[in-house]
Amino acid sequence: MGSQCHVESRTSPVISLPHREAGSNSARPVCDDVAPDLAMRPLRIGRVEFVSPAVQAALSGYSDWPMRLISRRYGAAYAVDEVMIDQFVLDQRRRRARTKHVFRVTDEDHPIGGQLMGADPELFAPAAVRLVEAGFDVIDINFGCPVKSAVGGCRGGYHLGQPEKALEIVRRVRDVVPSEVPVTVKLRRGIDDSAASRDRFFEIVDGAFDFGIAAVTVHGRTVEQKYKGPSRWDFLREVKTHVGDRTVIGSGDLFTAEACVRMMRETGVDGVSIARGSIGNPWIFCQFDALRNGNPLPAPPAVREQADVLREHFALAQQCYDERRSVGQMKKFGIKYTRLHPDRAQVRDAFVAAKTPEEWRSVIDHWYHDDRPGQYPHVDETTE
Repeated sequence: MGSQCHVESRTSPVISLPHREAGSNSARPVCDDVAPDLAMRPLRIGRVEFVSPAVQAALSGYSDWPMRLISRRYGAAYAVDEVMIDQFVLDQRRRRARTKHVFRVTDEDHPIGGQLMGADPELFAPAAVRLVEAGFDVIDINFGCPVKSAVGGCRGGYHLGQPEKALEIVRRVRDVVPSEVPVTVKLRRGIDDSAASRDRFFEIVDGAFDFGIAAVTVHGRTVEQKYKGPSRWDFLREVKTHVGDRTVIGSGDLFTAEACVRMMRETGVDGVSIARGSIGNPWIFCQFDALRNGNPLPAPPAVREQADVLREHFALAQQCYDERRSVGQMKKFGIKYTRLHPDRAQVRDAFVAAKTPEEWRSVIDHWYHDDRPGQYPHVDETTE
């Protein structure tokens, strides 16, 4: 038997687009007493309302057009493109052949967010305008990226240490983006755990809402933590209490559908932004929707269903990239998909060795031909 959750989830979950035709993810029992308001509560970002509060997060190198469409077809209400550097957006015309996939937006992609990261406040506004012109429905500003290249380049999480410049960026973007296009901000809970860092976080959040942003996405780790240690869900609850009825989307340690439900119940956030937990596991979105509506957790997808999605994902990648890049991109995804396969180690090695489309397909033909039960992905949160 397959997961039995993908058929109903393949319709677009968006209701309308007005301007355009302390917790870790450790195992816990499935909640049988899902709060009724969890099923009833919609997610709103500005004037856009969604039937599901599950968001496909921006993932550098991953959340491209093929991944977003697969996630949307399996229940993601909204997706954000992989993060784009402001100068890269402005230089796009000169490198169109190599970078056009980053700006690929199709009808099925809506609503879609474009995430901007950069150092110079003056570059954010024209870059945001370029994304709106390219068809993005929401502009998301990244003040949360913790990687060394971003922080060292005065981008991403670096801005959490300088509220005045961060808010200048928000103001400039909100001033130039059409009023019907929501602007959102992604943050971590601070540079570190100091009282000064906490104060700067709330200064940015309060100021950003005053400038007219529609929502914040908050990751419960600090920039210094990167991805080590647990995400502090109690901080998400504190942020939601602080901002009241304004929209807060939670992030961090969302590797299972159960964790997504627990985050919403324990923190009161309005939505969940699923990042690393969705790579190679689009079923997490429909599994989450089943649980939040009070239904049993669907079975993990059987091997043949996994094969169908792998082939579907690869076909989309071939529409987006040339042969060499499509295989390279799908190798990354194939490795993640193997977490659901009963012979994970052997299948992973086979995907790593594949160098051509024919070799990649032969891995599926060999390892996914029977219909054995799949498994829920085991994720080591200290390394993933």
